[in-house]
Amino acid sequence: MSEYESIRPYSDSEAIEAFARIARHPALPAISKYLFPKQPLNHLASMLDKVHSIDEFQDVVMSGVVGSVLVKTSEGFTYSGMENILNLKGKKFLAVSNHRDIVLDPALILYSMHDSGLPYAELCVGSNLLQGKLIEDLMRSNRMIKVIRGISARELYLSSQRLSKYIRESITSGASSVWIAQREGRAKDGFDITEQGLLKMFDLSGEKGFEQNFKELCIVPMSISYEYESCDARKARELLIREETGTYTKKPNEDTHSIMTGIRQTKGHIHLEISKPLTDEEIERAADCRGNDRYQGIRHALTDRIVDGYKLFKTNYMGYDLMNGTSEYLGVKYLPEDLEFFKAYTEHKIGKLERNLDRDRLRDIFWHIYGNPLAAKKELATRQCSTQHEG
Repeated sequence: MSEYESIRPYSDSEAIEAFARIARHPALPAISKYLFPKQPLNHLASMLDKVHSIDEFQDVVMSGVVGSVLVKTSEGFTYSGMENILNLKGKKFLAVSNHRDIVLDPALILYSMHDSGLPYAELCVGSNLLQGKLIEDLMRSNRMIKVIRGISARELYLSSQRLSKYIRESITSGASSVWIAQREGRAKDGFDITEQGLLKMFDLSGEKGFEQNFKELCIVPMSISYEYESCDARKARELLIREETGTYTKKPNEDTHSIMTGIRQTKGHIHLEISKPLTDEEIERAADCRGNDRYQGIRHALTDRIVDGYKLFKTNYMGYDLMNGTSEYLGVKYLPEDLEFFKAYTEHKIGKLERNLDRDRLRDIFWHIYGNPLAAKKELATRQCSTQHEG
């Protein structure tokens, strides 16, 4: 494993040492009080003292933590399509999902797998998120594979090659399934699009030709949908600043702040949709193309599956009508009082941002964040209908 020393998750022995460090961290009593308010302040530390492996940590501690977050901040978490994994009969797979919340997206995927009696997957997480030893210990004890960020082009190629090889070996050897987001960073505007560079990275380690390289990864698309978008106002702020200045520079510890905001923020209903693995036919159609068009074929297939798996909520229909100045879904998907609540929610969230930011533009961006998933799903339905008609 020395080849992967810089990116691999903790071993059990390393995790046990990490649990001791986490238990002694001065922030732990406050975290414990937030997650388990009816328990003593040392409740989390006591739990950590009793676990002796990563499996136990995820079974005992993390399942309790995620369950507590869901109770405190959501109206419930549901998932469907788990039979698409169960039908693999133990075969390892590469889960590729959209990315809306830094921590909760992968945490909820693991939570649903645990609830279904499946082994935990390993998770690909950017090294930029490991700000401080506490977060690194927590992430790497949760089977985190480190995706190196902020390096030169030459280093990036070598790092991508190493990551690709690690993912492929984990899956084909039967060691572990792996989760990765369809793009670097969270989707800020509500549009989830698979990055072509990610697919090229997958292919780097393959030695059997394009078609077999992708078939042996057993790619399972997944879609996670939140009724209330994680860090919605902060995303609108970033998009506006990028629009006005052409760039956006994160402040120190901004990712850590986004992690904590995503955990504490009200989420409404949450749903995870697990699609069938990409089919041999989809991969073969892509393989029939030339050059980058092959990757585009996989990219479009993945993106379409993820969009098709969205669960749409009232907030999406209201955002869509508001961003278009229409009432298409009023009385069908939401009521007038729902709309008034959502408008008030919008003003409350953007009201916390700097006063010098253009309020009208912020409001429009905010509504697009919620409406764009519906717009994407409508566009997909139109294309599918056109294809069927042509057929």
